[in-house]
Amino acid sequence: MFKVILQLKNITKFYPGVAALTDVSMTFHEGEIVGIVGENGAGKSTLMNVLGGVVAPTSGTIEIDGVERHSLSVIDAINAGIAFVHQELNLFDNLSVAANVYIGREPHYGGPLKLIDQRKLASLVQPLLDALGVDFKPETPVPDLSIAQRQLLEIAKALSLDARLVIMDEPTSSLTLSETATLLKVIANLKAQGVCVIFITHRLNELEAFADRVVVLRDGASVGELTKSQVSSAAMIQLMIGRDLKSIYTPPAKPRGPAMLKVDGAETSAYPGKRVSMSVHAGEIVGFAGLVGSGRTELARALFGIDALTGGGVLLDGKSVTINTPGEAIAQGIFLVPEDRKRSGLQLDQSIAENICMASLPDHARYGLVDRNLVQATAEAQKQALDIRAPDTDTLAGALSGGNQQKVVLGKWLSMRPRVLICDEPTRGIDVGAKAEIYSKLRELADSGIAILMISSDMEEVIGVSDRIIVLHEGQISGTLDRSQFSERNVLGLAVGNGMN
Repeated sequence: MFKVILQLKNITKFYPGVAALTDVSMTFHEGEIVGIVGENGAGKSTLMNVLGGVVAPTSGTIEIDGVERHSLSVIDAINAGIAFVHQELNLFDNLSVAANVYIGREPHYGGPLKLIDQRKLASLVQPLLDALGVDFKPETPVPDLSIAQRQLLEIAKALSLDARLVIMDEPTSSLTLSETATLLKVIANLKAQGVCVIFITHRLNELEAFADRVVVLRDGASVGELTKSQVSSAAMIQLMIGRDLKSIYTPPAKPRGPAMLKVDGAETSAYPGKRVSMSVHAGEIVGFAGLVGSGRTELARALFGIDALTGGGVLLDGKSVTINTPGEAIAQGIFLVPEDRKRSGLQLDQSIAENICMASLPDHARYGLVDRNLVQATAEAQKQALDIRAPDTDTLAGALSGGNQQKVVLGKWLSMRPRVLICDEPTRGIDVGAKAEIYSKLRELADSGIAILMISSDMEEVIGVSDRIIVLHEGQISGTLDRSQFSERNVLGLAVGNGMN
């Protein structure tokens, strides 16, 4: 094993009434990739904030290069070569790539005038971009970058600090498969250069592919460490939630009913001339698979009335319906749980109760005024039914974990008795325990007679949760699989247009 960079010894952190970390010890070496996993609330963020100098531990020590300290400041961490690539990207959109990399550390000229030396700044940044193999320049404005490029820019910032240890928090959560592959190559290069990478993710298959070891946290404590040969999704899940993978997926309790939603030759503006015909029956979960850009989300948006269908039609329970706006979809009982819950599914600065009742305010009004008691009663019923973990329904949605935010989005629609529920990436960015709860609720809804169309890029999720899988390729259905045909090879083969193997 390579040289030890940093050791955490018996790190404990108490907040009023809460033990965020309890007696956690870890060692990090040069040139290794360490996965850290755990459910939301397991202590991952607190531990990384201790490493980054944001939070001081209540007890325990941090040893860097043989020197023990009780805590670090942010400057201490930077000077020690510790860099943090946050899930929520920390970039200035009004500045260039180079300006973001060296913000506050720009080279100057001009004596007392302290003018930024743009030429030298670019010469400092270009080698960092070359090392990452990116296709943008130091002078590129940040708004011109894709999400994946911005993620790589954050890594360039870390490298500019001569980082020896880079902490990456959910770096692939918003990336496509090809963008993820590019990022993983960059991480492999960092490892080859002797940099230690701490990789926090809910995508366990990524850790199976490239982590040297994985540390699992639960309830603020380290509950196990897996060596490279031991790393598997099943082993990680067992440590994270104390039960095996199969228990997460629940089979249907009864046969499916008649077709509730029928899409007849639907065409969207994303794929002119490409027609989609399919059905979703009452009581079934249909997985809608395909590569990013295959047209899944575009069709979902059109079915919900956000965008217009440019051809074809929709039948609901055997009757033709016209849906030109979300209001018309809602009136028909067709609801959408959007891909980006924070931007499109929630008002983060409003309460749980306000979010749950937002789409059904007329049902919570008397004499034209919103009845607070009715709102609270509905919200409390959904809080209990979905096990939304918050002190009360007045808690702001923005203060909740990702899994609980997703439950609030579900609660908004479930209070209105859906007939068809379209879920676009329903578990993106949430931990495996919360995923299990979402899967259980979806199955419960299907068993109650609701037709569910689930768009997901998580292969394990599509295969585990679905009763049928419809695969889209470049705007058209390339195949439909029943459960006896489910396999990653078949789904991927159809997704890339090669058919089943």
